[in-house]
Amino acid sequence: MADTRSGQRVPTVVADGVHVTYTVQGAGRAGRGGATAALGRILSRTRTAPGTRTVHAVKGVSFAAYKGEAIGLIGSNGSGKSTLLKAVAGLLPTSEGRIYTHGQPSLLGVNAALMGDLTGERNVILGGLAMGMSREEIRERYQDIVDFSGINEKGDFISLPMRTYSSGMGARLRFSIAAAKSHDVLLIDEALATGDARFQQRSRERISRLREEAGTVFLVSHSNSTIRQTCDRAIWLEAGRLLADGPAGEVVDAYEAHTRKK
Repeated sequence: MADTRSGQRVPTVVADGVHVTYTVQGAGRAGRGGATAALGRILSRTRTAPGTRTVHAVKGVSFAAYKGEAIGLIGSNGSGKSTLLKAVAGLLPTSEGRIYTHGQPSLLGVNAALMGDLTGERNVILGGLAMGMSREEIRERYQDIVDFSGINEKGDFISLPMRTYSSGMGARLRFSIAAAKSHDVLLIDEALATGDARFQQRSRERISRLREEAGTVFLVSHSNSTIRQTCDRAIWLEAGRLLADGPAGEVVDAYEAHTRKK
């Protein structure tokens, strides 16, 4: 539930008419696709270098998020969900509109940037420091982080380089590091799609605790059941545009009805 102390909802993120565009390299190489395709590529290049194209990923999105909310972002592949998260985190600039945030948003797996050649143990320490924890706090929470991730359940993987981990193991460790402290705004992109049912349940419980500590959680997931179980609100993006924003169950129902018609 959103924080309503003092009779007011406290906003943590406000997006006001946000557009995000970025340039993709290596698109439209000459000599491929015939004359018609080549002409189309020439006409589509507006103030971009040869071999590049501009992607308009988010188109006029507006919303306000509040303390204590868990908000799911849903939509088909390429709908702009991950791009919007990166913009909220300050990693991508807006081309139009503004994003206002209270505190520093933390994008899971980016703020705690982990290094493949270092052991899991060293990455826990560096990831914690990157999120602003003191060394003493990291020492106090270290074992909880490792236990939460579950990566040592089948061996002493925490002492091995992270490049030896599966993608699921790496994602679980990133989530465990990020979840070890409270956040004003925590942005999660598909981390809960990894791991077994036990890890997913622990993750949902941890998100609930973050919300109770007056944080705001954004979750991108292709699992509609995860959105239903974890979030109280959902935002549906399609082709970069906001199609619906409301109670998670209602928005997911509308999205599923839409996809069945395709």
